[in-house]
Amino acid sequence: MDFDTNLPIYLQIMTEIKRLIITGTYKPSQKIPSVRELAIDYGVNPNTVQRALSELEREGLVASERTSGRFICDDIERIQKLRVTMMKEKTDQFLREIHEYGFDEEELMETIRERLQNGKSC
Repeated sequence: MDFDTNLPIYLQIMTEIKRLIITGTYKPSQKIPSVRELAIDYGVNPNTVQRALSELEREGLVASERTSGRFICDDIERIQKLRVTMMKEKTDQFLREIHEYGFDEEELMETIRERLQNGKSC
């Protein structure tokens, strides 16, 4: 994973794990890799991964079972809310950038319709 130097790494790991949850890579109630395994995968200090997972626990997306490890929450409604929240955040970011480029709403909507009709959206 390539990290953005402008954001704390633990936040970027949190975002990546959230992405894995909403895309179904990590399924509800699924055990996730250990802190040590994730640290190796991401190429970071285990303390950084620990901080990301602790924050995800606070948000209720990950639950820790003392001797069994950590698991994705089984609350489908919470996961759906996360999905919608992340879509809105990405949309807001996109709209800020488009506005900075000087495009108006009409140009934006025309381009979106065109891209959707031509199958360029995915």
